[in-house]
Amino acid sequence: MMQKKGWWILVIVSVGIMIPFMIPYLTLNPANSRVDITSTTQYSILVTHIGCAFIALITGFLQFMDRFRLKNPKVHRYMGRIYVVSVFINGILALAVVFYIENFTKASAFLTLAILWLFTCWKGYRIALKGHFNAHRIWMMRSFGITLVSSQCTSTSIRSSHYLLHF
Repeated sequence: MMQKKGWWILVIVSVGIMIPFMIPYLTLNPANSRVDITSTTQYSILVTHIGCAFIALITGFLQFMDRFRLKNPKVHRYMGRIYVVSVFINGILALAVVFYIENFTKASAFLTLAILWLFTCWKGYRIALKGHFNAHRIWMMRSFGITLVSSQCTSTSIRSSHYLLHF
C-alpha cells in the first residue's frame, strides 16, 4: 500500500508525538493536566478520550499492514472492530469535550473533526458489512486520516498552548 520506510516514519512520528502528550494523563491526577480542568467529569471525559484516541491510532496503523489485512483477515476484522468502537467512543466523547473548550475557533474545529470522524468511520463500517471492500477501504483511509489529523493537531495545539502559557 505505502512504501514501508515512509509508513514506519509516519508510525514513529505519530506515536512519538502522542506518547509524551499522554504521559501526564496516565497519572490520573487532574493537577498534571495540560488543559484547565473545571470538574472531575471533564477530567474523566478527557482521559477516556485520550486513551481511546491512542487505541484508534495504534489499531488504525495495524489495519493497513498487509500482514494482518491480507494474510490474516480474522485478525484484521477483530482489530477493525476495536478501531471502530474506539472511534465511536472517542467521537462521542469529543462532542462532550467541545463544551469545555473556551475558544470558539478551536471548539468549532474540534466539533467538525469529531463529526467527520464519526461519519467516515460509520460509513466504512457499514460498507464493510455489505461486502463492498474496495469502498470500505477508501472510507477507512478517510477515517484514519482524520484519526491522524485529530491526534496530531490536538496534542500539538495543547502542547504549544501549555508551553507558551507556562514559559
